[in-house]
Amino acid sequence: MTANDWQPMMYQMYREIFRGKPMPFAYVDLDLLDANIQSILKRAQGTPIRVASKSVRCTAILKHIFGASTAFQGVMCYSALEAAHLSQHGFDDLLVAYPCWHEDHVAAACELIRAGKSVTLMVDSVEHIRHLDALAAEHGVMLPICLDIDLSIDFPGLHFGVWRSSIFGVDDALKVYDAAAASSCLRLEGIMGYEAQIAGLGDAGTGLRNRLIRLLKRRSIPQIVERRKAIVEALQARGVKLRFVNGGGTGSVESTIQEKVVTEVTVGSGFYAPGLFDHYQAFKHQPAAGFAIEIVRQPKVGIYTCLGGGYIASGSTDANKQPVPYLPEGAQLMTLEGAGEVQTPIVYQGAEKLALGDPIFLRHSKAGELCERFNSLYLIAQGKIVDQVPTYRGEGMSFL
Repeated sequence: MTANDWQPMMYQMYREIFRGKPMPFAYVDLDLLDANIQSILKRAQGTPIRVASKSVRCTAILKHIFGASTAFQGVMCYSALEAAHLSQHGFDDLLVAYPCWHEDHVAAACELIRAGKSVTLMVDSVEHIRHLDALAAEHGVMLPICLDIDLSIDFPGLHFGVWRSSIFGVDDALKVYDAAAASSCLRLEGIMGYEAQIAGLGDAGTGLRNRLIRLLKRRSIPQIVERRKAIVEALQARGVKLRFVNGGGTGSVESTIQEKVVTEVTVGSGFYAPGLFDHYQAFKHQPAAGFAIEIVRQPKVGIYTCLGGGYIASGSTDANKQPVPYLPEGAQLMTLEGAGEVQTPIVYQGAEKLALGDPIFLRHSKAGELCERFNSLYLIAQGKIVDQVPTYRGEGMSFL
């Protein structure tokens, strides 16, 4: 039985679990999180999994995930300063997935390396190589680097993917590698390619848009496989011994693990399973994380106005970036108002008897950004609160 099968009774259960707790608050249901962990392990079929910390942003939850299986190996960080913070909590094999430029941030990575930690910084240009080489020389360390390769696909009139790396093909990769090979303080350790158009784009449903997305995904995958393979083989022909070849994301695990050159896949959003991840055809994870806002007004029958709630996700501005009303089942945002800065009207005409002071439970559209709104997460298991743990924000850490 999934959470959706017994969703009608979940509202009463959650309302009782959190009765008396000040709102708004965020929570993680550990029973559902553990179900997602097992689903992810099954989908990966033994391939090592690097955990994308930007989708979690809570040290305690990261420790919970890593404690579940030795298949979780390494963290994909989003900031060098975040890597330093996680290192203090015992994490290692830290891949910073986005280019690090500021001298203080590079210095933080160098200090970790000096302390014996495994930290790898991302590059995709000769400028990155020159800059990092000079700073690594100043700090007297050999700095591991990873090439970020672009895996977007160009169709007639459509760029299918994201604008990310300047390394599109073999020639681009070798140009950056040659600069790294000529440097004195850099060592190429890995390749990363994020197939965003497969991993991060929902495709469930029978509508024309979703059928087109599925078609474009099918046509993209062979090109992705060939491009990644060609770059890896070209580097190996130069004598490069790669420690890892990273690919994928929650939405592309099944296709990424089929690539022979890939040694690990990345998963992040699949642990919390936010609103946008309800729309994938190949898998279904459980809604493990959410937040509650308090009903403080009832302007008319069937409309309940709550305090707060305007936790909008990043990306292109559209309705998909709003939080998703979750419980009670059938609750909806109003089209003209949406989720507001200090109040959010909710339309609900279901069977639950709602009153002032009752909660409305919502789920963030994306995963990690929820934790940027709250200092802590309530952890619940087997129908009760078992802990309250700080998010990055609650630890006083705001990295981006």
